[in-house]
Amino acid sequence: MNSPTVKIISDCFINPKFVSEAAKKPFYFSPWDLLMLTANYIQTGLLFRLPENQDLSITTFLDDLKESLSTTLTHFHPLAARLGAIKHENPPSLTVSLNPENSPGARFIHSAVNLTVDDILTPTDVPLVVQSFFDHHQAVNHDGHELSLLSVKVTKLVDAIFIGCSINHMLVDGTSYWHFINSWSEMFKSKGQNSHLTRISRPPILDRWIPTGSDPIVNLPFSHDVEYINRPNRPMLRERIFHFSSDSLAKLKAKANSECNTTKISSLQSLSALVWRCVTRARRVPADQETDCMMAINNRSRISPPLPEIYFGNMVQTVRATTTTRELVDHGVGWAALRLHEAVASHSDKRIKEGMDAWDARVHFDKNSVYMGSSPRFDMYGNEFGLGKALAVLSGYGNKFDGKVTSYPGREGGGSIDLEVCLLPEHMAAFESDEEFSNIFNE
Repeated sequence: MNSPTVKIISDCFINPKFVSEAAKKPFYFSPWDLLMLTANYIQTGLLFRLPENQDLSITTFLDDLKESLSTTLTHFHPLAARLGAIKHENPPSLTVSLNPENSPGARFIHSAVNLTVDDILTPTDVPLVVQSFFDHHQAVNHDGHELSLLSVKVTKLVDAIFIGCSINHMLVDGTSYWHFINSWSEMFKSKGQNSHLTRISRPPILDRWIPTGSDPIVNLPFSHDVEYINRPNRPMLRERIFHFSSDSLAKLKAKANSECNTTKISSLQSLSALVWRCVTRARRVPADQETDCMMAINNRSRISPPLPEIYFGNMVQTVRATTTTRELVDHGVGWAALRLHEAVASHSDKRIKEGMDAWDARVHFDKNSVYMGSSPRFDMYGNEFGLGKALAVLSGYGNKFDGKVTSYPGREGGGSIDLEVCLLPEHMAAFESDEEFSNIFNE
């Protein structure tokens, strides 16, 4: 049965409440930002149940969201801009920058759909309609020349509200994405409570980090965008969210460390190793073929000198553990977890900066890979927008492929983790029935 259609009710653009002189100047991207040109927007949102015994005025609620968003954009003004490009002839190249003068602002959409919380959260798989809760469906970051760099879509359900944000990945990584959402939530909460409504507790650092000795303006060695923009036709995937309690993760972590006679392996490394093993078995990868597990890693504290967490931009890279299928499945989960721990531990300032010299705007994933993205450390459930604690964190179409695993904090906190797993249907069927995985997974 087809899902009801999400209908747009209103659509407008939001600009910063105050515009500084700095916000009017051209803004150039770092090499790490430019790596994201051909990726999708980051699309993540929060599902809230409508407060019981309260008459929520949707008009007032939307006005409060818009007002607090406008004030928050004063601090995060790049999100209200558009991309700009300059073509060079000798040698042929492109310079991509932020142009604050050619943008109507950040987009804000109010929509509605005849669905309930149970329609969204009861099915085993994440319903396809959730992708309609986000703007910029299938857009790549290069499209920010024409599309807003931030789009908020607020969807009214029968008994819930979903706030979905699509943000251009050239401007933010996961840390900066949630920094913005946390700041917007803080601004919404503070309305009417004090006289300093333009202040936030953690103002972002917007100046781009450039390696010492590097040119602050990076020219891409291309004549036309078709040379580096990739829009693959993604196969149909199953997407399912698996919940892991803090107790089950503690047992898994203890098992992994015990097998390796160490105490260094983390809960996330243990869980990533488990998923890597089980997905590889589910795919029936031949024993002599290589398989790898990649983990997104925040470079802010790892470069020298370190950057604070409030640095706004992309400071994320990928670490990788590689082995053969035979080695992966013949050893225990601790062996795989230790490989991941070693990859993380060896990710030093030297390695980070070596990687800067070999950057490529196109990111490739092997068919035998598992990619662990996002982080359970991000503050997702602290963003309430006057509606209480969210029921769930859900994501859109962006940056999903066979083997993509996204980690979220569990709603109950305490170190629990939710994993959003994307696999081809035949792989998911084998994965969710894997005995090792079922022994850890909590319904």
